Amino acid sequence: MKSYPIAARAPPTWIGKTALFSGLLMAFAPGVVLGAELPKSGSTSYTSHYVFHPLETIDVPGVGKGTALRMVGTTENTKGDPFFDKMNAKCSAVSIEAGGKKWIDGACAMKDSDGDVVFSSFDTRELDKSQPKMDCGTHTIIGGTGKYKGITGLEPFACVTVATPAGEPVGSFALDIPHNTTWEFKSRAASVDGLCNYCDQYAQGNAREEPVVSSYKPSIGFASLGW
Repeated sequence: MKSYPIAARAPPTWIGKTALFSGLLMAFAPGVVLGAELPKSGSTSYTSHYVFHPLETIDVPGVGKGTALRMVGTTENTKGDPFFDKMNAKCSAVSIEAGGKKWIDGACAMKDSDGDVVFSSFDTRELDKSQPKMDCGTHTIIGGTGKYKGITGLEPFACVTVATPAGEPVGSFALDIPHNTTWEFKSRAASVDGLCNYCDQYAQGNAREEPVVSSYKPSIGFASLGW
């Protein structure tokens, strides 16, 4: 019987070793260079670039008007910090006109590249008189998921009207919203899941997408816009 020699396998080259190491690094540490870890406390400035979609309006002439709004956009840190930068933001809000006054209340979830979420509420009637340029309202940071668990803070903000991007539904409009943010972590281990169920849904991509059902462009409760 004729026998055939079996060649011994050559040891891996440096190229093969490098490729193997790179593959293992990507497999076991895919997020090592993603979203920046925030200090326990700090401050920064960022701008949210929002498009507003009116969803539904209740209008009782001579009495009051309420409009449900959906806000979508991205954030840009204007101080060059890695915090609150390039996050995807979604908000649900309601614009109210009643008793000769106009205002907006709402809540927002901002998701970073790691999928971690910051959850906040806002009210255009809450103004920080020590920051007169931030004359549009204040966000209150309530909590978050992942690296943002335990975060709290305040974000006085301004409002700047900008051109609405092409292709948006009829009735949509756009604002740039600069924020001056101050935050601290009460406890990084503390869970805010009970206060931030939407954060988890948003992080997992399960937040409900509402259709635009109205072309009405509401009068915004931002006094500084003069609408």
